Amino acid sequence: MYDPAGVKTSPEFSVPEQMKAWVLCDPDQLQLRNKPTPAPKRAEVLVRIDAVAICATDLEIIHSGSPAKIQGGLPFNKDFTPGHEYMGTVVALGPGVDEYGIGERVSVEIHAGCGQCKRCRQGMYTSCLNYGEPEKGHRANGFTTDGGFAEYAVNHINTLARVPDTMSDAEATLVVTAGTSMYGLTELGGLVAGESVVVIGPGPIGLLAVAVAKALGANPVILTGTRDARLAIGRELGADRVINVGRENAVEIVKQLTGGIGADYVVECAGTESTVNEAIHMTNRGGKICLAAFPHDPVTMDLAHLVKNNIYVYGIRGEGQSATRRAMALMADKRFDAAKIHTHTFSLADLPTALRYARDRVDDAIKVVVTTREAAALSSAAE
Repeated sequence: MYDPAGVKTSPEFSVPEQMKAWVLCDPDQLQLRNKPTPAPKRAEVLVRIDAVAICATDLEIIHSGSPAKIQGGLPFNKDFTPGHEYMGTVVALGPGVDEYGIGERVSVEIHAGCGQCKRCRQGMYTSCLNYGEPEKGHRANGFTTDGGFAEYAVNHINTLARVPDTMSDAEATLVVTAGTSMYGLTELGGLVAGESVVVIGPGPIGLLAVAVAKALGANPVILTGTRDARLAIGRELGADRVINVGRENAVEIVKQLTGGIGADYVVECAGTESTVNEAIHMTNRGGKICLAAFPHDPVTMDLAHLVKNNIYVYGIRGEGQSATRRAMALMADKRFDAAKIHTHTFSLADLPTALRYARDRVDDAIKVVVTTREAAALSSAAE
């Protein structure tokens, strides 16, 4: 019987002592195992995970370990469960928690800072100076602590956003992606309706960056990329102009659309040397660039152009500054339809197939969502 000391439960939600969870073994090797259902502590709740989306960073962690660190090292063979873009239902409350009730549907953000370092006190918890040290209170579920490829997870109350009844489980998993896009624009700061925004790269973050920028009043919103199908979705999400860089010169087109001066804001979501330099050369004097992708290799950039033109560059990690709550507000108000990037759904028992679809872009998969609703399938697949 699940009955941790000081934890409040409800007979409406039967919580097992053991749960099914995918565990990372060697690189690219996941096993579905039984693990103890975690117990929430002070300021934490237990979330029954109802759905979880797959992020490119999940694929990187499963393959190479980076950027996840467990017990100070790579996450392999440490009983670690990856996955971070999940939503679910609150089924147990840690001691003293009354901010949420059992039975509430919530989406989550990844990071909960330690709350005591300089950066956390500034609200910059995704830059927590105690990153990766859960003994000091830092949590980054799916990165430094167990994540969402499981039936249950513990979350700090600061990481939760209520999901309205009008929003599906699958759509609610996309709040983290939209929140990351929102965080990029938040960090750039000062976006005024009518200012121009360029988004480079029509992946999940880039597509929702288009939607968020348009919802905030940016004009024009321009999306660049190489895949026409993705660019078409960008149109549906609010892009005023899309540019296939295989056929058009993005820098020239952006300058034509902005009276020759370049864009006020550029959100770079591709993470290559060429796209970083495109961002530099399409931004106007005094403009701002957000680097929202993780380049895999060192990048040589036109630093002199940045300096001479007083261009500001910001890096972001994740979905900080409570951006998920702001993204949720826009999504709940139907300011944009994030579900347009959801292309495939699988059961948790079929996670390896879901990961393959996401990794290999099978059927042009954009956002693959895994649901945990099929308990019978889980039981038969577990060892």
